[in-house]
Amino acid sequence: MSDESVTADPGSEPRVPTALVLVDLIASFFDPAEANFYPAAPEVLDPIRTLLEEARSRGTLVVHAVERHHPGLEDFEFAKLPRHHEAGASDAAYVPGFEPVASGREVEVFKRRYSAFYATDLDLLLREQGIRRLIIVGVKTNVCIRATAQDAFAGGFEVWVPAETTNSNRPHLGAASLEDIERYFGAVPTLEEAIASL
Repeated sequence: MSDESVTADPGSEPRVPTALVLVDLIASFFDPAEANFYPAAPEVLDPIRTLLEEARSRGTLVVHAVERHHPGLEDFEFAKLPRHHEAGASDAAYVPGFEPVASGREVEVFKRRYSAFYATDLDLLLREQGIRRLIIVGVKTNVCIRATAQDAFAGGFEVWVPAETTNSNRPHLGAASLEDIERYFGAVPTLEEAIASL
């Protein structure tokens, strides 16, 4: 396989039908009282807020993709990670200011695995809206962002992951994942390029 980028570079196709996909903007990673909090996580909130405000002002489709497990039921994922993100639990609450708003252009997708595509209706939702490009933001870069980006690419969507809008508690893995995303799955534009594409 060539090491060249496999999707369009930022800015090469302005006004491609685009959706903003927010991944796991929940208390678990951003609230110091929660078990999965890490100090670098809040650094992504201001860039994501800027992008979200622009998306809302332009009528861009916004997808809130959050991990949500069934309370009291077993889940295969719990074999790798302790029980977490159950509906109604404090760690599953949205980060204040990033809750979905009542709008025909803003939807929630509940996932039980790392990818926002696996066993959800995200693919169908995007195709029915004519979406071709996804701007994927949130945490963690090397887990849910990478898994979602890879599945998006496999499904034929253009993938953009602005570097300022994602990070990880393991920076070396986050950096490696962004390198792989840019080389094999899509583009890693600047925040300004992402805003201009909406």
